[in-house]
Amino acid sequence: MIKLAGLTVTGPVALTLTFSDGTRAVWSADELIARDTVTTRPLANPAFFARAFLEAGALAWPNGLELSPASLHRRLEAAGALVRPETAFP
Repeated sequence: MIKLAGLTVTGPVALTLTFSDGTRAVWSADELIARDTVTTRPLANPAFFARAFLEAGALAWPNGLELSPASLHRRLEAAGALVRPETAFP
């Protein structure tokens, strides 16, 4: 089961996400913000966006919005955005 292991705010609406399998990617919330719903609208404010945190391995914000780590992982993988850790050879 994929979970988020870490996050770093890297832009006004961007995060670098690190997943439990060691992969990482920069994720932009532009598409999510464009939905313009009551829960996504606050993300357009960089100060609110920067309050992102991990909740039981999911990406979350104080207004109750949570995003599935597995869904984020699949989308980032399909977009070719995931960076895999270097494989160590003996």
